[in-house]
Amino acid sequence: MKIKLFKTITIVFILFIIGVLFAGLNKDSIYSTQELTGNKLTNIKLAHFNENRFVTNKDLKKNFTLINFWASWCSPCREEHSYLLKLNKEKNLDLLGVNFKDKKNNAIKFLDELGNPYDVLAKDELGKYSINFGIYGVPESLLIDKEFRIIKKFIGPINEEDFYSIKKVIKDK
Repeated sequence: MKIKLFKTITIVFILFIIGVLFAGLNKDSIYSTQELTGNKLTNIKLAHFNENRFVTNKDLKKNFTLINFWASWCSPCREEHSYLLKLNKEKNLDLLGVNFKDKKNNAIKFLDELGNPYDVLAKDELGKYSINFGIYGVPESLLIDKEFRIIKKFIGPINEEDFYSIKKVIKDK
């Protein structure tokens, strides 16, 4: 009787393990936040980089905002920086820079060296608040409209193609 019970428990356990493995095969293992497009950001609240206050929705006044998550230690952030400087010249676009998991003095050196393209500068020293934006690395950017609806998410550095697609969106509206 004990041997029969042991065999039954062993078989049930093995079938359970096999079932869990097969269930795992059907799941998408790639973490993607592209589905955020079309969603509305509510209650933007980030620590201001230099001031003892929070950056909120009220700080973003133009028809469009590019929220750019960056860090001084991020090599691809250097690659995209020239495009951000060009985008800063657009009258219809605010640039909100969010310094991500960085030391303040390193971030200041980065901006002094390459130029500061941001209209508003915030910080996320521990990377906790960026999660609310669907951010899991740098550089990443979100283009939003004046209703704070996400138009497009850019994973990785802004490149020439992205630059022109942003310009097209903000010119068309």
